[in-house]
Amino acid sequence: MYRRSLIAAALATPALAQAQASWSPDRPIRMVVPFAPGGSSDVTARLVAEAISARLDQPVVVENRPGAGGNIGSEAVARATPDGYTLLLGTSSTHATNAALYRNIPFNAQRDFAPVSQVAFIPNLLVISPDVPAQDLPALIALGKARPGSLNFGNAGSGTSQHLSAAMIAAKAGIEVTHVAYRGGAPAVTDLIGGKIQAMAAPLVEVIAHVQAGRLRAIAITTARRSALLPQVPTIAETIPGFEVALWNGIFAPAGTPAPVVLRVSNEIATVLRTDALRAKLAEQGSEPVGSNPEAFATFIAAEIPKWAELVRISGATVE
Repeated sequence: MYRRSLIAAALATPALAQAQASWSPDRPIRMVVPFAPGGSSDVTARLVAEAISARLDQPVVVENRPGAGGNIGSEAVARATPDGYTLLLGTSSTHATNAALYRNIPFNAQRDFAPVSQVAFIPNLLVISPDVPAQDLPALIALGKARPGSLNFGNAGSGTSQHLSAAMIAAKAGIEVTHVAYRGGAPAVTDLIGGKIQAMAAPLVEVIAHVQAGRLRAIAITTARRSALLPQVPTIAETIPGFEVALWNGIFAPAGTPAPVVLRVSNEIATVLRTDALRAKLAEQGSEPVGSNPEAFATFIAAEIPKWAELVRISGATVE
């Protein structure tokens, strides 16, 4: 599915160029990140904002509005004036998972937003404490089957991608694990390094430094293909055929934003995502750049919503 999305993005480039609109912003643009500063979403937003600022000839200012799993910042953009001066760096959480996870979500991920462009895919990396007597995923699964419930999988909170990825691994592998929810990924990683929990499926960018330093052991990656950053680490699909979980992010505008505005911003995002400089910076995080047009992005989201809803169902997670 992800490869098809990348192909669609590439094929869409000439159409985007032809549809280049005459809209030119005459004041700064606000890009809302619905998560705290310093995380992978924030880093990506700042890279994209800096890159398109020059092309739009106006500053693109990143504003962090965290809370409620991304719902607070997302709602702010959904209710903003649809004039092109407010954008959102949305994610698989805000525009796929949360609809199934939260009982009362204050916006509709499809109806209240205009998809602009998917930015990137982000893999989760399955990492374990060096104290765990397993060198690879088959050995970890064997350990889980021999000692049901003994493996504690940490995550950044109930219903997060870390939780859902781990729940899917356990379900597909047929093992019983204990999910330990933390208030964010950082404390979970700290306890994993300290041996208080045994495993975690975390965004690659958040744990790669610990893997390279030998503080954590990487045993598998959740995407369908191996990561260029860690080519020696196998995919989960090499052990559990058909397994694939990839986080993603992208740019959205409020629904009703004029098509010429959406197309102009989409075109500029696609252009900067083809530059070696930005691709290299995203690659440092383990991210795979996309740069799709609005139609391709909308189609992709429509397919993602039921997929993540199924992961929520498997995990049993709910958030009030």
